Amino acid sequence: MAERSTAAVDVADNSGDEPLTAKADEATADGVAQTRERETAEEGAAETGEPTSPGAASPPELHSGHKLARRYRLEECVTRLDGFSSWRAVDEKLRRAVGVHLLPADHPRARSVLAAARSSALLGDPRFVHVLDAVEENDLVYVVHEWLPDATELTALLAAGPLEAHDAYQLVSQVAQAMAAAHREGLAHLRLTPSAVLRTSSGQYRIRGLAVNAALRGISSDTPQRTDTEAVGALLYASLTQRWPYEDDAYGLSGLPKGVGLIAPEQVRAGVHRGLSELAMRALVNEGATASRQEPPCTTPEELVKAIGEMPRIRPPEPAFTAPPEYQRTTYQQGTYGRNAPRPGATQPVPTPPPPLQSRTGKALKWAVSALLIAALGLGSWQLADALMDRGKSEDPGSSDTTDEGDKNKPKPTHPIKIANGQEYVLEGEAQDLQGVRNTYDGDDSTYWRSNSFIEGPKLAPYKPGVGIVYDLGKEQDVSAASLGLRYGGDHTTVELYATDSMSSTTPPSSMKKIGTVSTSGQTAKIKAKKPVKSRYVLVWLTDVPKSPRDEYSSAGYKQAITDVKFTG
Repeated sequence: MAERSTAAVDVADNSGDEPLTAKADEATADGVAQTRERETAEEGAAETGEPTSPGAASPPELHSGHKLARRYRLEECVTRLDGFSSWRAVDEKLRRAVGVHLLPADHPRARSVLAAARSSALLGDPRFVHVLDAVEENDLVYVVHEWLPDATELTALLAAGPLEAHDAYQLVSQVAQAMAAAHREGLAHLRLTPSAVLRTSSGQYRIRGLAVNAALRGISSDTPQRTDTEAVGALLYASLTQRWPYEDDAYGLSGLPKGVGLIAPEQVRAGVHRGLSELAMRALVNEGATASRQEPPCTTPEELVKAIGEMPRIRPPEPAFTAPPEYQRTTYQQGTYGRNAPRPGATQPVPTPPPPLQSRTGKALKWAVSALLIAALGLGSWQLADALMDRGKSEDPGSSDTTDEGDKNKPKPTHPIKIANGQEYVLEGEAQDLQGVRNTYDGDDSTYWRSNSFIEGPKLAPYKPGVGIVYDLGKEQDVSAASLGLRYGGDHTTVELYATDSMSSTTPPSSMKKIGTVSTSGQTAKIKAKKPVKSRYVLVWLTDVPKSPRDEYSSAGYKQAITDVKFTG
């Protein structure tokens, strides 16, 4: 597929400018250098707060608390530059944090930004921060994207020091693979800086601003694949050395000494992994070789991914093992007060204990214990004989009180019901965790399906009627009870159980037959029906969820996760 010459599909066509043709085969150092110089100038403008374009439109006059589309409430301005601003905001409909880019509709780059955002939104790759909305409304153009509160910018990670070899290997592998996937769809980043790469608490790297960041700043390139590949090489170089691979300081990192040129990471810092050092140079050196090996340059993300695959895999470091302290034997030291202290080295005589129970008191005690044992044996024998006689009477056929009515009153034995399939029930809004549904009936308590984290609660209504999963039991059968394992405890979780006709999400719970409901503050919810209900499809519906702290997948808020679901009939 041909490469893009701008940050997104049809950016030039939509803006009325003449399209630029991408020519990856004719990549030169000049095109890359010109792009880098422009980015450096814009970084300086970002620090001073001055716009880079003299004719740029002024940013919209907005403030915290302003709402867009009666839904997105602006909270904090994080960037104001060159006629646009970026904000942290809250999606009041779904009660979650989001990011918003804002610029006037008459801004010269408004068309390009809209086109870039809409093209990026179609990619749907989980390695990128997703674009959620791109709208032109009331003389404003705004782009809404995910906000990851548990993620850390690579800039902050490098401020603490260079990455370990395994972490740097994971960084370059994940970022290169993500950019290769984007370029296969015709999308380029063109502004892949340390602040555009985030590491989540689970160790995964995600890239933000695909196509959009470049469109906001008016950046384009005749060699987009080469530009992004060199950017990945610069990220790897900085991760290995904590230095920016050019003479100018940038992103909180010191540049290389002036007049030295581009030297390999292993020459900048001792102990750098040799293979990663050569990989960084293959992505950065235009003539294609490191100082020690003659390898072809990597000019596209696909070539970089292939080069990474040819490397021996770098394993994570062994966990540090701390030896337990030596066992200190503790002995009871008998006091020596009032005694003559023994001389060192002298052998102390051990007193001989008296024979047990040889005194007059001991003999009396032995006779008393013997008498008690004889009495106990006699009493036990009498009780045993009496019990056997009563049992013989109860087994007499003439005295049987068993009737058919008694058998009918006995409760029927219950049996577990096997779940054949499951599907998230999305009555309103977006899905919570489509891939996690199977974790609720895989027999593993460590896996789970989770909801999003909501700002208000415990009751989800009126913003969302509820969240849940509908299960297929394979065939129509009696359902008498359900047991749920929950990940979060607290005040409080409410679960409702319904019998429904299908796995479709079009039928509201109010039209279904209710089996039962329960509220709990613990991590187990058990629902028991007054009488068994016959159905093939059963909906587990959560209407209230507890407030829980931040974890590796979501921020603090009202949320719940289901570890396992079991039905009995």
